[in-house]
Amino acid sequence: MIFARLRGAALCAAFLLVSACSAGPELPPRAEPPSSGAETPAGDAIPPGEIRMSDNVKHVANVPRSAPLNGPMDWNTDLAFQGDYAYMGNFGGFTVFDISDPTSPKTVSQVACPAQQNDVSVYENLLILSVDEPRSGEGCDSTDEERAWEGLRIFDISDKSSPRFVSAVATDCGSHTHTMVPKDDKLYVYVSSPGPEPESTTCPPPHKLLQIVEIPLGDPGSARVAAAPDLPIQGQENGTGCHDITAYPEKNLAAAACFGDGFLLDIADPLSPKVLQQVSDQENFQIWHSATFNNDATKVLFTDELGGGSAPTCDRGTPATKGADAIYDLADGQLHKRGYFKIPREQQEDENCVAHNGSLLPVPGKDIMVQAWYQGGVSFLDFTDSANPKEIGYFERGPFEGEDAGIAGSWSAYYYNGYVYSADIREGLDVLRIDDPLTDPAKEVDMADFNVQTQKSY
Repeated sequence: MIFARLRGAALCAAFLLVSACSAGPELPPRAEPPSSGAETPAGDAIPPGEIRMSDNVKHVANVPRSAPLNGPMDWNTDLAFQGDYAYMGNFGGFTVFDISDPTSPKTVSQVACPAQQNDVSVYENLLILSVDEPRSGEGCDSTDEERAWEGLRIFDISDKSSPRFVSAVATDCGSHTHTMVPKDDKLYVYVSSPGPEPESTTCPPPHKLLQIVEIPLGDPGSARVAAAPDLPIQGQENGTGCHDITAYPEKNLAAAACFGDGFLLDIADPLSPKVLQQVSDQENFQIWHSATFNNDATKVLFTDELGGGSAPTCDRGTPATKGADAIYDLADGQLHKRGYFKIPREQQEDENCVAHNGSLLPVPGKDIMVQAWYQGGVSFLDFTDSANPKEIGYFERGPFEGEDAGIAGSWSAYYYNGYVYSADIREGLDVLRIDDPLTDPAKEVDMADFNVQTQKSY
């Protein structure tokens, strides 16, 4: 979520995000080591430029950033998959990769379309980008000099070598992330964004928890905001909105990470979601960032993006329950907190590190996930025992160096058809493989497509 553009001083106070508060993130008091459970001694830090990984993980490929998406702020963001293709968002646009040979991905096309986030999803012949930055207009030729439009951009990807801009939908306060809920001949898109910002023309008060865009599959050019439900929420009087929503349409459920709280939603009617439960963790969670169901929807794993993504919160002075994952059991329609997970490897003071985007590995009977931790790298965790999750593998680089060193590392790490694809903010697309008796059954599952925020059973 790095540098999420929040709306006004009230939201600064409510969410404590680095990009919104000039004083930087408010971190928890330092605890006595080894409160983070760190296993890597300070003297065993990974040098810049070096890669380390557990014995069961192999780094099989890397595709560096390239023009036109390799400028100083052209940071890689989210990933989506469809057939033999991977799609990677970037602050400068997006890239289409041919991953028919995962050990040698090929760049098929790159589309220059600047905007913050550019989180990406794909459905049939459509690609959707989240734009969370006021631009001069809806097109890819817009600039940031006039702050008049933000929302969703829609592309036709029938020709992977030449994606075509189709339409755009303006949404209040833009779109930090989005979630697809397909039904019948329509694609409903849940738009997540914080707000309001009273002085803004694109983010006026009041601001709802979410907005729903309806895209007719036969006529995507007529996409529109179809609903902004008035959901009952508590404790967000000074600002509202979600960071990330994960839908599980087969279960008629969604889990929403809405900055200060987590929500469980009934989405049987996609245009009229209902709040089943709102949960808080004032002691440990600063920024509810994202959510993942296990396969049978008996658990939800929420993440806390302590410090907004730019802070080094994986040091031994930050408790293991902060900037971490929280695992909730879902029983009788209610969430019950069971345990926390944080990577056990201590990071250096100049490495931004916190829980970020990940996905399940399709291992029958087990709850196993791969997850990005920025400069903490990529971690594989087993949360089958909700109260005692543990790391079972990892991949990690040393600190990023350069004139513009600072924000770096894995933004998203997702499993797809036998491999893990990691969108490294600065280093490009990494491809990993884990070979382990615990995870090997996942290799038998063939996925036709994958958008992490729209879960499917396996």
